[in-house]
This record gives sequence, structure tokens and C-alpha cells, in this order.
Amino acid sequence: MPKTSRRLTVHPPTLREVEVVRTVDITPGMRRVTLSGEQLRTFTTADGFARPAFESSGFDDDLGIYFPYPGQRDPVLPVQGEAKLIVPRNPRPLSRAYTVRRWDPEAGELDVDFVKHGVGAGTTWAYRAQPGDRIHLSGPSTSKAFPAGADWLLVAGDDTALPAIGRLLDELPPDARAQVFIEIAEDAHRQELRELPGVDVTWLVRRGVTAGTVSPLTEAVRGAEWWSGQAFAWLAGEHTAVRDIRRHLVEDRGVPKEDIDFAGYWRRSEVVVLETDGAVPDPERTVTPFQKLHDLTELVAPIAIRTAVELGVPDLISRGVTSVTELAAKAGADERALGKLLRYLHALDVVTETEPCHYALTPIGDVLTLEFIADRLHSAGVVGREMLGIHGLTESVRTGRPAYASVTGQTFADVRAEQDYEDRHLERLAKFQPALAEPIATSDLLAGVQHLVIHSGGAGAHAREYVAAHESLRVTICALPAQADWLRRDLPATIPDERQRTRVSVLEQSVFEPSPAADAVLISRAFKTLPDADAAHALRRAAENLAPGGRVLLIEEVFDIDDLDEHDGEEDLIGLVCHGSGLRTAAELDAVIARAGLTRRSAQTVGLGATVHELLRSTAG
Repeated sequence: MPKTSRRLTVHPPTLREVEVVRTVDITPGMRRVTLSGEQLRTFTTADGFARPAFESSGFDDDLGIYFPYPGQRDPVLPVQGEAKLIVPRNPRPLSRAYTVRRWDPEAGELDVDFVKHGVGAGTTWAYRAQPGDRIHLSGPSTSKAFPAGADWLLVAGDDTALPAIGRLLDELPPDARAQVFIEIAEDAHRQELRELPGVDVTWLVRRGVTAGTVSPLTEAVRGAEWWSGQAFAWLAGEHTAVRDIRRHLVEDRGVPKEDIDFAGYWRRSEVVVLETDGAVPDPERTVTPFQKLHDLTELVAPIAIRTAVELGVPDLISRGVTSVTELAAKAGADERALGKLLRYLHALDVVTETEPCHYALTPIGDVLTLEFIADRLHSAGVVGREMLGIHGLTESVRTGRPAYASVTGQTFADVRAEQDYEDRHLERLAKFQPALAEPIATSDLLAGVQHLVIHSGGAGAHAREYVAAHESLRVTICALPAQADWLRRDLPATIPDERQRTRVSVLEQSVFEPSPAADAVLISRAFKTLPDADAAHALRRAAENLAPGGRVLLIEEVFDIDDLDEHDGEEDLIGLVCHGSGLRTAAELDAVIARAGLTRRSAQTVGLGATVHELLRSTAG
């Protein structure tokens, strides 16, 4: 069965100032704020940066809205750069994400719905907002179209998902088929939604029960009639409910993970309010689970947490296994030793003891059940296995060479040669490629190109976007044997259109061999693992068989020494310990390009801030 897919459109990062034009209470639990302003149209910043008009084509598009810190008149804002927003660090902007409920480009009006529940910076602002108030926003960074290839939709969300669900129903085609489940606090919170003959809407009322403590949404989806045909699921709301529904769909209904879009909009946690204003959270004393988990990075805490993930403890507890005895049996652990680990995790506020020798996850521990977090922490995860190299950092800093083999007994190249690991690695890479490939496909970078050669992880996603946008384009993907094997298995699902797929071929070839004759060669993020001499050699080989006037399109992340970022620093060190290389500065990348005998014709920023360098052979002028 082919994958369903939602076509991705990437929008240039833009900060805009807008004005409140009206507010209205849709229900006792939802306030709609209508925003407008000249900066929703094309405009030029004070620094001379031309910014595009606001766009929102996806029903679940979200905005970042920026609020002043308590006691402050003006918000901390990101700084608009030419191709990205530069986020200050101390303090960081106080921002929250909200869905675009309605966008009317002709009227220049934008509706944002705010749920009235608990205490929050956004909720308090919305319920105090008056016409004429000014506010800053950014986004949406991307928009996703309706899923292609699905026979029907399963939609489930709580109060916080109502804006997206409302817009979804407004924009569905008349013949659409869908089952929609909406959890609300009370009957009075029902909204008038568009009715369609093929759409069943079920309202689930908590009736006074605190949101996040029970999940009528989960039980309703579990008991729902399963329609025939291929389903696409969209889930949003409280993190635990969304997680459990997704598990049910994957494990019990057999829905492929790629056919489920999900978002944990919020987590039940304690909010500490200001002493001077009980409707406003105290940002210094209110720490989110993600923030607190990020702080647990010193030696014993992160190793203990990783041990729990490797034993599967968070996942087991989330599935209802709570006693130390049963946990030890299912995890294959010594009961006494596991009891010690759980006591320590309790002290870290990762778990809490509900009764003697029985444990439950706290909001922090709940984060550990997210797949992308577990993948990073588990030593067998795609990212986690690479992270093992950090234990050899001292050796790498002393020698300047990779230390991965001294830590693990095998080089990282040996790891990548394992087909299972390579499959998981490539599957992960492929998820992030549309946000890069779509802007390239719609730019002028491929103008006039008849044959494109690609060296990139997730190359199938690149090829899909390019052959869809350019009817005469032929693509050759160059990959090592393990990568080529995965690509050949993946391409029928990634490019379901057989006519487009016939224009894509896979060639078993490394980046060090001369590329096939072509008009352009795209190399994406392939040089972080290579020393300078090897990277220059690969670039030279890529350009060797270019047609006259042909170009190398190089995408390579650089280390910005003028705007130090801890995540870039982490990636740089991982590159050092695993490969003896890492991220290059802009000057170091320029030196590699020159060493390859190439010159830069232009550098174009696309999508979410990726830079594409157009390179020519020096002899071509």
C-alpha cells in the first residue's frame, strides 16, 4: 500500500507586527482574536530586508506569538535576518504556538482562537486584549496540504485542537469521508462546525473532570468502527492521550506510522503564578518538562535516565506496569538493583511513587516515551548509537582523530555498514528532507537542468519533489550499496506515480567516484564526516563530468562563529569523535571549495535557512 502524503510548502521565516481588530467569545471556553496589519502583506524591514506576504494554506498551520515578560511593556523578540530569525538567548523570547483558525488574504485578517483553561501567557493576553493592541508573530514555517492517497480521515483532538479541526472541516472537499472525535470540558463548549454528508463528528464531554487526568478521547477512538480503505490519522491535544491513541492505531489497527500526523499540544503540569497577578505564570519558577529534562545533563543523571530507557522502563510504566517486581520481570532486570534505579529517578522527579514499590511517570518522565527522545538516549537508537562516541572526547581532543572505535570496538563506518542501522538511519533522514527539497524544487536552482545527480541522505524525498516539479528532469541517485538497497525498496512508496518514478534511477557509487555526466550535481550534507582533503577530492570528482556550464549544488551546514549555538557545538564534537572532522566554519568551507578547483557563482538561501552554494569549475569562469 503506498504511503499517504501531505505536500509540504516552506515559508521564509518572517517576524511581523500586527494589531488586534476585534475579539469575540465563540463559546465560554474559546476566545477568537482577529488580527490585521500592513505587515501581513509584503513589506520591507527597517534593515532593508524584503519580506513576503503572509501565507497559510494548511489547516494545522501554527504561529509563534510573542508576549512581554511579566512587568515588562515590550516583548523580547527575535531579530529579522535576511533568511532567518535570530533568537536572543538571555533572556529568550516568551512565545507560544497557536493555530491559524482563518486567513482571509483579501481582507488581510487573521483569526487565532485561544482556549480558556488554566493559567498561561497566551490565554491571559487574549482575554485582556483590546482592539488596537499590538502583538508580534512569526510563521507558519511550513504548510501541509490535505493527505493524498487516503480514502478517509480519522481526526481526534481535545479543546486545544478545535481551531485546527474547525479549519479542516471548513476546507475539506464536499465528498470527503472522515470520523472526527472532539473532547471538550462541557456541553457549552460545542461549536457550530461545517457539516458534510461523509463526515461523522462525535463530541466527548469531560463534565467537570480535569483535562489530562482522564481520556474519553482515547476510549472513543479505541471503540470506533474501522472503515474500509486506507486511513490517514490526525491527532492533537494532551500529550499522553495523543501518544496512547497513536500506539493503538499502530499496534492494534495496523496503521503505518507515516500515515499518522500527531502533535502533543500540551502536557498536564504545575504552573507557578506571579504573586502579584494570579492570572499570569511566573516564567522564572514555571519550568516545562522539556526544560527540566534538558537540565538533567550531569554525569549520573543522564546515565541513569539512559539506563531506564534501554531497559524500557518508561514505556512499561506508561503501559500500566507499575510494581518494581513486575517491571524487573518484564525488563529482564534484577529487582533489588532496579529498585535502586527507580528510587534515584524518583529523586530526579522522573517517576513518582504512588504506593510502596509502585511507580508512575511524572510529566518529565512522560517525555521519555516520545520516540525521538528515546532514539537519542538509547544506545541502539539511530542518534544514540552515534552519541556513544562522546565518551572518547578526551582522546579525540588530544589526538585530533576519531575515538569511536576505542570506545565501542568498531568504527562508525562499520556501524553504517550494518543494513538494519542504515535502514533506520535513512528512514530518519528522509523525514526531514521535504522541508529542504520542496523549496529547491520551486526555486530557479534547477532551471534548465535535464539530468540531475544526487548525493544525499533521504535522496528519494529529494527526487520526488524534483521530478514532480520538472516534467523533463531525469534524476540519478548515487549511493553506497546499503543505501542503494534501502532506496530501491523505498522508492515505490515515496514516489507512487510510476511515470515520475521511471525518471529516477539508483546507481551504486560513492561520492569519491566521478559522477555520471549531468547538468548539475546536488551534494547535501555529505562532508561533515570527511577530512578537508577527502571533501575537496569528492567535490572535484562531482564536477568532473559536468556538461559545459554545469553546476555543483552544495548544501553544507557551517559553524557560525559570530553566533555561537550549543547545538552546533554538540554536532561539531560528535563529528570529531566519530569521524575526526565535524562542522566547518564558512572560511574553512571556502578553503575546501577552492582546493577542489571550484568557484562559487552564488549562494542562495532556501526553505528554513539552508544555503545552497552554486559552484562552477574554475576553468568554466
